[in-house]
Amino acid sequence: MAPLGFDLNQEAPLDWDNPIDWEAIGEWEGPAHALGYNFVWDDGNNGVASFQRFIGDHDDDADDHGAQQGDADDHGTQQGDADDHGAQHGDASDHGAQQVDAASNALDHGGNNNTGEASGGRQRKFYTDDIKMAIYCDLLAKTKPPILQRGVSKEVAQKYSVTRRVVQRIWREGQLAGGIHGVKNKLVRNCGRKRIEIDMEAIKNVPLKERTTIRDLANALGVSKSALHSRFREGYFRRHTNDLKFSLTDENKKARVKYCLSMLTNNIPNAPTFKPMYNIVYIDEKWFYRTRRNQKYYLANDEERPQRAVKSKNFIEKVMVLTVVARPRFDEHGVCTFDGKIGNFPFVYVEPAKRWSPNRDRGVMVTKAMTSVTKEISRQFLINKVLPAIKEKWPAEERGMPIFIQQDNARTHVAVNDPAFVEAAQADGWDIRLTCQPPNSPDLNVLDLGFFAAIQALFYKGTPNNIEKIVEKVDKAFREYPVDRSNRIFLTQQSCMMEIMKQNGGQYYNIPHMKKKHLEMTGNLPISYECPMEIYNQALGFVG
Repeated sequence: MAPLGFDLNQEAPLDWDNPIDWEAIGEWEGPAHALGYNFVWDDGNNGVASFQRFIGDHDDDADDHGAQQGDADDHGTQQGDADDHGAQHGDASDHGAQQVDAASNALDHGGNNNTGEASGGRQRKFYTDDIKMAIYCDLLAKTKPPILQRGVSKEVAQKYSVTRRVVQRIWREGQLAGGIHGVKNKLVRNCGRKRIEIDMEAIKNVPLKERTTIRDLANALGVSKSALHSRFREGYFRRHTNDLKFSLTDENKKARVKYCLSMLTNNIPNAPTFKPMYNIVYIDEKWFYRTRRNQKYYLANDEERPQRAVKSKNFIEKVMVLTVVARPRFDEHGVCTFDGKIGNFPFVYVEPAKRWSPNRDRGVMVTKAMTSVTKEISRQFLINKVLPAIKEKWPAEERGMPIFIQQDNARTHVAVNDPAFVEAAQADGWDIRLTCQPPNSPDLNVLDLGFFAAIQALFYKGTPNNIEKIVEKVDKAFREYPVDRSNRIFLTQQSCMMEIMKQNGGQYYNIPHMKKKHLEMTGNLPISYECPMEIYNQALGFVG
């Protein structure tokens, strides 16, 4: 059959109902790039050849060599077996087998993202390094560089469900770069959105009232909220919850330092150490509410949120509890001989119900919380409950030694020399004395320092619905609190006293972390900490 008579530089006058007979087309004798055409197989037209012209971009045409190669069947004997050719290229064939397997797995597990280009979509797909290297290795195994034989790109494109242009581009990249590593993606070094630089030192210049939220701080710095939040997650600045402190006068600060010095043993010239504080009993009161106004829960996506209701948010049922603790005792084997939990005494009273209700009949004895605690009530609790509990649970070998009950300076507390208390405390050969901690110093009481917070966390794990349940849950949390953690709170108080002396009686300090749990696990937890001489001398100079 004679060659078809049409000009390759003009639009192809093709009859799509009658496919072209490629056997009848004569070979082009000149260089392939002189044609100025890319030959791209359109898999969506049932094998019909189409022409697309790309003016000025001869490099994108990797199929130009097809015209020089002629029919692929004519060159089959020249290429030989693909395995023999793979041996000529050294490690390329072996590496190709590995890449083919990796690419097959990648296509099976998500390679579908790269298959939509052949169906007419114009968005350029992204291909992983494994797929591109596998395609290049298949091309090496089926042709002889630097010429890509006709039909090879089509075969490989069908195997990996990609377009021929992708295959040809991968071949060209590998040939220009001189090896299989040239087909790897180059976007890993400098790609994506550029990082927005934020001057973190500028945060210090923003007033505190303008940086209470991420949005306010972002507006003050002139950056987006998302960019600032990313820096927060990276740790460039931190969130701080600031709590109110008691205001301290100069006399209060000196009283705090004097209290800390009184807790030290004078071992001059050696560094002084804190007293073990075995003979100190700490007492304090705390309100326990039936529930919190705001409670956090973790729910399933399809789970309804809990329904909680009270008659008044400002008058939630609550009970005041007087807690009495001392430092636990352990023998030489680490066995607890005295847990230090002397008692937990709620301020409640019992009376008969005055009216009938759906919950109980009239006249049934009900428990009610005391709405106010006076000095007389405090005296009765000390004499009738606290002192008997101390005498009952105190270690027998320490009976007769001085015991100090430390209370805060609330107006409802009895004086340290109250006659009724002194008489009851000195009875039966006991030497129990009442002392007061420095004013505005909750950090010098182990209950306020950590014991109450731990008990409250355990308490809120339950859901009490009346006064009796509140008392029951508080007592259960008090009894279940671990003894070893209670002992570590006393060491925390000693570290706080060192910080107080450093700050000359101030209260703005961070509670130091001494890794007490780790020391306890290794058997190296001390009974008392040593106070450095420079801190001791500074405290002595401060109090004059």
